Amino acid sequence: MEHLGTGIGWRPEIADAVAELPGVDWVEVVAENICPGHLPPALQALRERGTTVVPHGVSLGLGGAERPDPVRLAALAERAEALGAPLVTEHIAFVRAGGPLTASPAMEAGHLLPVPRTRDALDVLCENVRIAQDALPVPLAVENIAALVAWPGEELTEGQFLAELVERTGVRLLIDVANLHTNHVNRNEDPATALDELPVEAIAYVHVAGGIERDGVWHDTHAHPVTRPVLDVLAELCARTTPPGVLLERDENFPATGELAAELDMIRTVAKEAPAVPVRRGPRAATPDTGADTGPAIAASTAPARQRLAVAQAALLSALVAGTPAPEGFDRRRLLVQSRALADKRASVVARVAPELPAILGADYRPGFLGYARHRPMKGGYRQDAMDFAVHLLAMNRPADPDARRRLTQWWRDRSGPKPPARPANRLVRAARLALGRGW
Repeated sequence: MEHLGTGIGWRPEIADAVAELPGVDWVEVVAENICPGHLPPALQALRERGTTVVPHGVSLGLGGAERPDPVRLAALAERAEALGAPLVTEHIAFVRAGGPLTASPAMEAGHLLPVPRTRDALDVLCENVRIAQDALPVPLAVENIAALVAWPGEELTEGQFLAELVERTGVRLLIDVANLHTNHVNRNEDPATALDELPVEAIAYVHVAGGIERDGVWHDTHAHPVTRPVLDVLAELCARTTPPGVLLERDENFPATGELAAELDMIRTVAKEAPAVPVRRGPRAATPDTGADTGPAIAASTAPARQRLAVAQAALLSALVAGTPAPEGFDRRRLLVQSRALADKRASVVARVAPELPAILGADYRPGFLGYARHRPMKGGYRQDAMDFAVHLLAMNRPADPDARRRLTQWWRDRSGPKPPARPANRLVRAARLALGRGW
């Protein structure tokens, strides 16, 4: 497995800092944030210096009930080739639900949500991973995610789930030690036990990130300094194996270059000084005899599992983003925390994608958006969400200030073209068109 060394997540906001940081062997870039034919000059300069760049996908939804979207897979493959990457990475998560398998409207989570650690979910995930592996030009590694909620009726531990996934598919692992800590706080899962059950030889690299605890819940923010408990989990992992690479993630509230350098030094020190401990392999769950790994027979055998998983995931996502009742067995308080976190992230990303909206609406932007999002799932990505929010406001004869309303109208017109947006094709769009006809 290729040695990567010490890396950092490349973000445009810290491009200059990354270029100056000593001892950065490689960087990771969010795959969906780059265009293969038009790489940011600072990222291209790193490549020309010989710095390895790994694309990290966030929207494939390998843990979802549907098979991976061929268009998204082709885009990820294109980015791997454009960057000359040694591998690509994605998450063990679902990011959308509904649609044909449930005969219900499609919904987007706008974030990574945990899959149930059940046989159904594992069978579907294994097939989805194999589909992705066949479509990608380089090896795939998949990441464990942080979770605020736990699925009822789980049949496997996290370590067992990941171990069997590796055994059945040969996929590599991207282990996020901050996520192991998050699940320790939020789900009472022991990181050491998970590490004991992992096939550590399959680890491609490791993520380290900061977070914050609020009201007994750990939020994996990627916007705060790395904490000692997260570094302790890193030490536990490094005591069991020497990972090919370790990477620091930071997505918001970027500190000064010196602070980033200090965090990287801490990570290097922990990885270097971790004392070896005897590896205690936990019991592996028995792997059912499923026959050959590919082919029509396997695809047919996963169809009932996909159907059951689709119904379960749609019910959970609908409760989180559309205000429907909580599915049986879930902690309702935790669902509320997750729902608020999803809405807050959605508001923040829309503000970055369409900064004109908070500029026009001022202090009314966030409460207005959160009210809009409470019972309206995202259906077409963040840019479409921004458009739908504008339509919603105009249909409600808002904002109250006529000048702000005119500016919002013009913003919408500039982006919608001569016809109203395709989504949402409902009474809100018709109302907005009537309002626009009044000459706002």
